[in-house]
Amino acid sequence: MKNSKTVVVSLGGSIISSSPEKINVLFLKKFRYLILKFIKKGYRFIIIPGGGKVCRLYQKAAAKIIKVSYEDRDWIGIHTTRLNAHLLRTIFRQVAYPVILDDPKKPVKNNWRLLIAAGWRPGWSTDYIAVLLTKRFRTKELINAGDVSFIYDKDPDKYKNAKAFKKISWKTYRKLISSRWAPGLSTPFDPVAAKLAEKLKIRAIIILGTEIKNFENVLLKKDFRGTVIGP
Repeated sequence: MKNSKTVVVSLGGSIISSSPEKINVLFLKKFRYLILKFIKKGYRFIIIPGGGKVCRLYQKAAAKIIKVSYEDRDWIGIHTTRLNAHLLRTIFRQVAYPVILDDPKKPVKNNWRLLIAAGWRPGWSTDYIAVLLTKRFRTKELINAGDVSFIYDKDPDKYKNAKAFKKISWKTYRKLISSRWAPGLSTPFDPVAAKLAEKLKIRAIIILGTEIKNFENVLLKKDFRGTVIGP
């Protein structure tokens, strides 16, 4: 990464687990191996997991019982990200900072190699937290490792002629998605985070997180499958 070997990763919750009964253990093993490999090379990582499908499952369950406010739906999402964060901190216990960063402004000691962060306040997704931490640690670039390989001009699940972008500006990307944040919103990169990233001139690299070799190519600055959003 520019200026340092600090890497910020917004990790999709849906690739960690697709339901409370199904954790993607094989992916987590490979992901753990990759991160440890690069920590040995001198890299430092900040990983912020999302809530994913488990978050939306809980939100939908609550909504079937009562009318749930946006704030309460967001809090469900925040605590789901914290559950995923504790899972990651546990499997990286030997190298991870001992405290989950549940506030992007929380002080940390300088000798860390791996920070695990989580959701903070209603109204903001973990993508937004990733942008704040990218700014804080001055990396100017983050990796969004979720469940899509590219940004498309329209939904590829609905349209066979959907065009994949190798590179796209924040202005163009923001025209493709909703301009408002909503709890449980499913987009490659959320609109509030996108607006802040554009303002700060931060680049986001969108990749399919489960493609570990491709993930490694990003870290090594080699050719990769994915979309670069930014200036």
